[in-house]
Amino acid sequence: MGLIKKNPFGHILFLKKWLIRSMGAITHRRFRGFNELQIEGSEIIRNLPETNVLFISNHQTYFADVVAMFHVFNASLSNRDDSIKNIGYLWNPKLNIYYVAAKETMRSGFLPKVLSYAGAIPIERTWRADGKEVNRQVKMSDITNIKKALQDGWVITFPQGTTTPFKPIRKGTAHIIKHYEPIVVPIVIDGFRRSFDKKGIRVKKKNILQSMEIKEPLDIDYKNETIEQIVEKIEYAIEQHPSFLKVIPKDEVEAHMALNNKRRWHPTEY
Repeated sequence: MGLIKKNPFGHILFLKKWLIRSMGAITHRRFRGFNELQIEGSEIIRNLPETNVLFISNHQTYFADVVAMFHVFNASLSNRDDSIKNIGYLWNPKLNIYYVAAKETMRSGFLPKVLSYAGAIPIERTWRADGKEVNRQVKMSDITNIKKALQDGWVITFPQGTTTPFKPIRKGTAHIIKHYEPIVVPIVIDGFRRSFDKKGIRVKKKNILQSMEIKEPLDIDYKNETIEQIVEKIEYAIEQHPSFLKVIPKDEVEAHMALNNKRRWHPTEY
């Protein structure tokens, strides 16, 4: 047995802890300074088990969404009530938080590679690669890595697989839920698209009210509910069901959809 403690993916936990501390200190003002993050549901985080928890969320930027969740989860576990005030919560961060991300995104530069070490589960997208549409099978190694992460701790996933709102939910997420039976915690975020660029690295606009609502775990009948029923339940939980379009101003919806209105969804996408 080695003297250096590692997680199931071979990452050295001591290095991962200092990476989270450092990146947390650098990014803290993005959510409490330049902009203000309004949080709801911290008590739900504190009541979750140590492993086999799957967070599902809508997606607005590549990295800022996940970074904000790392802040909120650790602050909540350090008994902050709906607040990330006092960055001391990062001194002893939870090290078994993972997030699902596209492999090509995590290889796109130095910063993504650094962020990947903090907990990324890189997967190969089945519908798009190098800016082109593809149609390929899900890699079993990707499924295995998600299983491994759930067995070790918490996993964050964005089941739409895109930052464009109201795109269909990927059925792969429902298959994972049905097969591994995790506790499924929905999160709804807003304001990140207005605050940051698409990658979530550059602050685009200041004094934006960001929000993160952590909801109660979903009630799922893993044995009897169909994939389609779970998909619909996810759509409503993260407020991405088409019915929610009725409560959003038309001009805002059109602006969001214009970001990627040519992309076609394929039912095998993961």
